[in-house]
Amino acid sequence: MNLNYAIFRSEPIMTIGDLAQIGSHNKREKKAYQSNPDINLELTKNNIELVPLSDKYVKGFYELTKEYKKEHETRMKTEREDRKRTFKQMLDRSQNVVADELLFTATNEFFKDMTREDIKEWADTCMEFVYEDLGYTKEQVLHATVHMDEKTPHVHCVVVPLVKKFDKRTNTERYTISKKQYIKDKIHLSELQDKYHKRLTDKGYDLERGIKGSDRKHIKIKEYKKINRKLEENLNVRNNRLDKAMSEFDEKMKTTKNIPFNKNQVIVNKDTFDTMNKVINESKKIRELQPKIEQVFNEVNNYASSYKSLEKENQNIKREVKTLKSKNDKLEKENRNLQNIIKNIFERIKMFFRNILLKGNDKSKDLASEEVKEYYDYGEFQQHDIIDIAYGTTKEDELFDYAYIPDYHKSYNEDKDIDDDYGMSL
Repeated sequence: MNLNYAIFRSEPIMTIGDLAQIGSHNKREKKAYQSNPDINLELTKNNIELVPLSDKYVKGFYELTKEYKKEHETRMKTEREDRKRTFKQMLDRSQNVVADELLFTATNEFFKDMTREDIKEWADTCMEFVYEDLGYTKEQVLHATVHMDEKTPHVHCVVVPLVKKFDKRTNTERYTISKKQYIKDKIHLSELQDKYHKRLTDKGYDLERGIKGSDRKHIKIKEYKKINRKLEENLNVRNNRLDKAMSEFDEKMKTTKNIPFNKNQVIVNKDTFDTMNKVINESKKIRELQPKIEQVFNEVNNYASSYKSLEKENQNIKREVKTLKSKNDKLEKENRNLQNIIKNIFERIKMFFRNILLKGNDKSKDLASEEVKEYYDYGEFQQHDIIDIAYGTTKEDELFDYAYIPDYHKSYNEDKDIDDDYGMSL
């Protein structure tokens, strides 16, 4: 007889950009999921919303934390200039999470004969655990959904551990986001997994407690080499595609440069605009590889360190580790070079959007504005990028409000000449 295991995991979300990406996945906002063949978009209509969220994750997060944001902005008014940070900058640069993703599932066999209603009942039990055992309130749950369009049904529950804590330095209570208020450490997590298992069995579900410590990864050297080689190949393919897209874009821009800008309108050839989007998409695909590269790099370093004590006893392992670390260093160097390339590409894209917002017609401005919002939601543009693009344009108020940029950054003198730092030297 096959045993079915109850599975509960917690994954920290460290930045607003990460939150946007997770939201896009959980809410199935992408048009296609080539990277995950397990997702069947035809079955997405069967997904179950436990705690719905009509907005995107980032907008929902800012609504949930609006009092925290007000408190932060009030504090920044009296802060030294060199220490001032926007709310988003403070969150991204802190060592704390911005949110926590709770994943609930079981082995595939457990769901075999369940109806949609049965799975909903199981998922409701998972949410009872969130509220009664973890201690989150319904106001702290950003979104919770059951994915029925993958091989094994599972719950994604994203919570924002926003709390008020006493600050000894200021002798006041202040808002903060603290996962440790709910999951203190690995020992506590293991205890919570025990409670999760008990809650399910008390409801009559025939499930074993998940294997303790099963989240730890022990990968052999040969497997690391295989992963590293695959990443190298993917990086090379993406790099070649990016080079090709950039070449096409440069050719298109030669034609665009010959089209003059007047005071009221900029004309952008559709082929040029499509080619620019191709460059953006290829850049995004490279960026999607970067977390995997960094994860493998960190794991290899840790793996290599764990073998230091065995170097004298096993020279073969030593040589394997040395070779692997050398390849990994090369991969990290290539990744840094790609980051610089992508940075330059995004600067050119910012120039492109700014020129459209300055001189485009209403339709092209609306299109550009929506694109800029999309890049901000996905963490591709930060607040300072929005300022650079929108300052002094007719879309300034709309984009500044969308990115929660403080009023003191806004331009209010409509008659002053706008110093366009970007020009059109593409």
